Amino acid sequence: MPEIGIYARVSTTDQDPQRQLDELQEFADHSYNEPEIHAYTDIISGTKTDRGEEYQRLRSDIEDGALDVVIVHELSRLSRLGAGEIHEFLEFCLRHETGIQDLEVGLELSLDDDLVDRAVSQLIAGVMGDLARVEHKQKLRRIQSGIDAAKDAGRWTGRPPAGFDVEDGYLQVNADEFLTIRRALERVAQGYSYAEAADGTPVAESTLRALYDDRRDLYFYAEAGDERLQAAAQELEPRETGSPH
Repeated sequence: MPEIGIYARVSTTDQDPQRQLDELQEFADHSYNEPEIHAYTDIISGTKTDRGEEYQRLRSDIEDGALDVVIVHELSRLSRLGAGEIHEFLEFCLRHETGIQDLEVGLELSLDDDLVDRAVSQLIAGVMGDLARVEHKQKLRRIQSGIDAAKDAGRWTGRPPAGFDVEDGYLQVNADEFLTIRRALERVAQGYSYAEAADGTPVAESTLRALYDDRRDLYFYAEAGDERLQAAAQELEPRETGSPH
């Protein structure tokens, strides 16, 4: 009875890894005779470089000789765990007599007694690792390019600052919240402590401190280095020009 490990990984808790696991198990059931399936699942952000707990358990089982083959949906499920990780993992499998299969590209590496076959498998592992790394970098560049293009078009990406909302991708001032923050900042300028100024408002003391240090001109005078912020803030009448102190 072959011992088969299937590894699935998703980037957020909103994503369900079950689809990956179902496809991997179906493939294993059709490819092997009465396989014993061992499932490993991680939820790790695509930007993080740490290894997940289940990935560590997978490596431990490979090292102990508990698995004959590891099946992944695509190699990038491994490569996002760190630069060069895919290359090292494939070589790790080969060193511990464990085959590996990738459903996305149809890659299948198995260890053979023939030294030539072993050398070819190691070469393929190196090439696939390099390709996976390049693909990951290209995806990151495409994501960043999309963010840059949105910013150039005036759209707001990410969480809006306090006192603002995002509607249809564009920054809009939230008048009630914005003016509440302005009044709290004015109290700080008048000599009240941050705790006193924040009291009775939905603004946290730490938030108020950060806004006063970095963005008080935005809330007082609708002045900001970011034109989108400045344009949105100017929808409300700015405070009279003068020092807030």
